[in-house]
Amino acid sequence: YLEVGVAFSGQVPAEYIRKQTLTGAERYLTPELKEREAIVLNAQQQVVAREAELLKQLCERVAAAAQPVLGSAQAAGEADALQSLAATARELGWTRPAVSEGARTEIVAGRHPLVEAALPEGVFVPNDLVLDPDAEQVVILTGPNMAGKSTYLRQAALITLLAQAGSFVPARAASIGLCDRIFTRVGAHDDLARGMSTFMVEMTETANILNHATRTSLVVFDEVGRGTSTYDGMSIAQAVVEYIHESPRLGCRTLFATHYHELTALAGRLPRVRNQRVEVLEEGETVRFLHRVVPGGADRSYGIHVAALAGLPPAVIARARAVLGELERQRPLEPAAQQLGLPLQVPADPLLTELEELQLDRLSPLEALQKLYELKSRLP
Repeated sequence: YLEVGVAFSGQVPAEYIRKQTLTGAERYLTPELKEREAIVLNAQQQVVAREAELLKQLCERVAAAAQPVLGSAQAAGEADALQSLAATARELGWTRPAVSEGARTEIVAGRHPLVEAALPEGVFVPNDLVLDPDAEQVVILTGPNMAGKSTYLRQAALITLLAQAGSFVPARAASIGLCDRIFTRVGAHDDLARGMSTFMVEMTETANILNHATRTSLVVFDEVGRGTSTYDGMSIAQAVVEYIHESPRLGCRTLFATHYHELTALAGRLPRVRNQRVEVLEEGETVRFLHRVVPGGADRSYGIHVAALAGLPPAVIARARAVLGELERQRPLEPAAQQLGLPLQVPADPLLTELEELQLDRLSPLEALQKLYELKSRLP
């Protein structure tokens, strides 16, 4: 609109159309303004219509060349994947595996690519693996918590997968028999949306493996049966191992990590079961994890040592050691009232008591130094 003061209203051209009267002014429209208003108001609709028209034209052109475009994208993706695998193999010193149609798997100095990348150079400990349905079909892996059992299982599956994908592998040498599938039962989690407990999820995944694995599959079990009572879990774990070993349909390469050390006895009566353990070094009251897999079975899990490393209160650790000792001796547990008492009830360290009672202001510098040497000599 055009706004004109009342003092000039007499000079307004006849073609102006009054739109609004204000105090001291009049507002007018003209045919030209009405035309421009219509153009502005319709501009957004015209923009949307034009965009839709251009998009339709573009889609029609792309659809006409869909197959060449998709083929180019597929080729570019494959080239990128192969180049990435080649660059990784060159940079990290991976080895070309021998892939065969047999069922034997042999890995020399295998490494977990992700764990190795997260550690300082040279820290990761490589390990060997042999799986053969005719001789070493099932490996029962035992060892402490935090020693590297899960890493060992996962690296075996990853190396097998990389080899079958045509990649070099993180190992000094590897001979991989082709697998039709790689099955894994690892970790512990529930499924609240489906109303499934941790143990139910574990059993469902185990059932899927036992029902669908074949002789050429690779199967990885990480602590089957831990989500229920000790005897139930151990019974299920043993039954799973026996089924895989004895079933004519299965007989597949299997890695089975467990804390049920009783299962190591299966190697004595099942000819294709082998025991391996993750080695540790005991140094007094401490344990050092060597992360090295060696033949044989472990007889301890060192769970209390790991609990202490995690920072559990000393009173809890002391009670746990007492309970463990009583269980190992198969004696009834004594009441825990005294052993679970506050830290004030824990016997005080004699050195700390002597230090607290020491009156430093009554000692000369020489006497204080002599006392310090004396206390140091009595440290364990």
